[in-house]
Amino acid sequence: ALLDLSGVHWVNGTWRGSTMLPCTYMPSEGFTLQTLSWSVERDHSTSTIFRRDDSGDHILLSRFRDRISVPKHSLGNASLLIENLEIPDSGHYTCQVIWRSENHSLITKEVTTTVKVVKVPVTKPVVRVGKPGLSVPVGARASLTCMASGSPPISYRWFHGTPGTTALLLGSQAELAWDSLQPSDAGTYFCEAENR
Repeated sequence: ALLDLSGVHWVNGTWRGSTMLPCTYMPSEGFTLQTLSWSVERDHSTSTIFRRDDSGDHILLSRFRDRISVPKHSLGNASLLIENLEIPDSGHYTCQVIWRSENHSLITKEVTTTVKVVKVPVTKPVVRVGKPGLSVPVGARASLTCMASGSPPISYRWFHGTPGTTALLLGSQAELAWDSLQPSDAGTYFCEAENR
């Protein structure tokens, strides 16, 4: 179809996750993109949140700054990516594209997607236990990885020692790595996983 937008009518997003709102078209010869905008309607008021024109990309609503993006160099793709979804992001999102033809007339097309942001059941982190006991030669590279499931975001902390004692905090990543193990690295290690 000549200069027709395609999208979807309904998108479910997960709180604190991200979602893509599709909006695509087939580029046609003789038509150049004049403006591309995304607006959101919520509680009977409509606000433009993103606009692309000759002067570049503009995010017009501060609560979406650093959270939304539209592919830059992908001709025919005007899809909107929303990251770190909040509950108030639910609403009706409209992708509007305006083309200019060679005789300078304008063609406007729109497609609207309803977004519903849902909370997933909140779960405590559960750490999967690895095999206890590990023998590694001196000077070897090694790593311990803490894997937890639960509601994101999950933060990790690795300690040298045993839980309940004065343990030494070693790192705040899921992985604890050594480039060259020394005899002093022997001992007990444990990981803590924490979420909201």
